Amino acid sequence: IGFRRHIEAARVTQLPLVIHTRSADQDTIDILREETEIGAFPFVLHCFSAGLELAKIGVELGGYVSFSGIATFKSAQAIRDAAHAIPIERMLVETDAPYLAPVPHRGKSNEPSFVRHTAEYLAADLGVDYQSFAAQTTANFDRLFAKAAQ
Repeated sequence: IGFRRHIEAARVTQLPLVIHTRSADQDTIDILREETEIGAFPFVLHCFSAGLELAKIGVELGGYVSFSGIATFKSAQAIRDAAHAIPIERMLVETDAPYLAPVPHRGKSNEPSFVRHTAEYLAADLGVDYQSFAAQTTANFDRLFAKAAQ
């Protein structure tokens, strides 16, 4: 019930809903589909650590997917696979500070300046020029969080 109330608030205000889902992919997919049928709302799948299907469906429903330092971990191939499956125009990069510091700072307290490591890693993994990737993910942020730029 609480999740649906937050979705309704996002729909009414057109402020982005930041969704952090863990071990609930199918429930999240079901609710996002049902609620999108009622009306669109802006959202981001924050600190993405879910499955490929949720990433794809989230984007199909108009959302964004945000990648943290997890994407740089050797054990996170599934997260990188999700990044390969969605358009860069729907991708964000984040720190999730103070947690999940990217390689080469893994195990340390995360900080905003480390987001560059995640962006560089993802750009290289996707075969995209870093400057272009950084510009695109910044534009994505500006589009999703348009009121932050005002």
